[in-house]
Amino acid sequence: MSESRPPFPPFTQETALRKVRVAEDGWNNRDPYKVSLAYTMDSQWRNRSEFPKGREQVVEFLTRKWAKEKEYRLIKELWAYEGNRIAVRFAYEWLDDTGQWFRSYGNENWEFDENGLMQKRYASINDLPIAENERKFLWPQGRRPDDHPGLSDLGL
Repeated sequence: MSESRPPFPPFTQETALRKVRVAEDGWNNRDPYKVSLAYTMDSQWRNRSEFPKGREQVVEFLTRKWAKEKEYRLIKELWAYEGNRIAVRFAYEWLDDTGQWFRSYGNENWEFDENGLMQKRYASINDLPIAENERKFLWPQGRRPDDHPGLSDLGL
């Protein structure tokens, strides 16, 4: 039996928006193994200077990422979609081991297989040091509440 992760391509605005929110929710739960299940077994990534391939490397990458990026909170926003591809912009806030807060901004291009699993993920990300009083992502760790503003609403 093949794995599947609805919604499936080709995407509509409604299904693309749902796919983006499901991805955001998964990453905010910070469980590397569960997040990896949204990707094909042979998925290809570009994330900054790393190029994980396949679920095992995705789990290793995310484990390292979330060990470094404490208090991680992410918001994703749909930018564009067509066929089996979705483009998103995102921002996330995190705390490093020295007590410095950051807001990381980025863009991702996603490509999905027919079963709704992401087969390619290309991310470009920049980090901005911020003061703790500049934080905007203030919900308890985990899923962003439905009534919390998105990126556009926050002016990001």
